[in-house]
Amino acid sequence: MDKFLLVLVGLFFSCVSISDTKNSIIECNEEPEFYMLRPEVEQAYGYSHAVKICNQIKISGAVSMDDSGNPTAIGDIEKQMINCYSDLKKILDYYNSSFEDVVVENIFTTDMPKFLEVASYRNKIYNNKFPTGSWLGVKELALPDFMIEIELEVHMNQDHKDELEKYPDQDND
Repeated sequence: MDKFLLVLVGLFFSCVSISDTKNSIIECNEEPEFYMLRPEVEQAYGYSHAVKICNQIKISGAVSMDDSGNPTAIGDIEKQMINCYSDLKKILDYYNSSFEDVVVENIFTTDMPKFLEVASYRNKIYNNKFPTGSWLGVKELALPDFMIEIELEVHMNQDHKDELEKYPDQDND
């Protein structure tokens, strides 16, 4: 009976310890950190390209545009997709994150058949695993020459947070 009680007490405290660890990771009191990739364009249209709260980052849809907000690679969906991923990488880099941390990727396209022809480019972006997400055919995007828009949700694992705490000068603040 004493052994049973000892095991039961040990199990209780190990569960409390696990529960406390999980709760400490989930709890977050950080203020949202907003990021603008092209401040003048984003202010004109009234959005931020990304916002980070704790270990979560929401990234607005990236489209193929220059720094003035003009569409680029008009008529070339593959090049537009490459340009989108290039902008998304800049945002991930700002937050010391990577495509490996992406948990949701939603792609909107005005030409699904053409997108499907070039979708394998994503294999160059996601090396180890693909995120969840949706591919949606839409009638139009913000400007008529945009053929594709890619938005992301990112979950930075604890290792990233630990690295930032070890090297606070690299957190882009």
